[in-house]
Amino acid sequence: MELIETFKVYKKYSDYVVQQSRSNLTKGNKNVSKELYNSIKSEVKISSQRAVISFFMLEYGNYQDKGVQGKSSSAKAPNSPYKFGSGKGKKGGLTNAILPWVKARGIQFKDRESGKFLSYKSTAFLITRLITRSIYHKGIKETRFFSKPYEEGYKKYITEEADEALSVDVDRYIKNIKL
Repeated sequence: MELIETFKVYKKYSDYVVQQSRSNLTKGNKNVSKELYNSIKSEVKISSQRAVISFFMLEYGNYQDKGVQGKSSSAKAPNSPYKFGSGKGKKGGLTNAILPWVKARGIQFKDRESGKFLSYKSTAFLITRLITRSIYHKGIKETRFFSKPYEEGYKKYITEEADEALSVDVDRYIKNIKL
């Protein structure tokens, strides 16, 4: 049995989730390098037995979406399954992620005594240490940039439209059966 109409609904759902997730990143000012934005993709596979909708994004998208509890405080992401200082992440991973972010923002400090700007490399090193320490202890606030469209789209497309689409596909299948 071909699930043509069901595939269309599932494809609309997956496209909606990708588009809204990308839009939420941009609106939430979380799209500095565009790496996460460009990594968000979906795939719909339908066979005669089942349908599978898969979503893909860089790993740190999960941390942005669900947040990360800090070592000292979980106020920013109280329900997050992730926590700094749990010993599960790679050592230095946060620093390596923050450094390109600082460079992309073009942040530059001034020397207090001379009034001259410090080099980008010096500024990046200093600010990366400050930001990393703050994030490590306070955590990362959840953005739900992906979860929200996933849930809203599920309600709109899967709950409301998929039954009708499946009904159309089944009707077409029954009409084409030769007795």
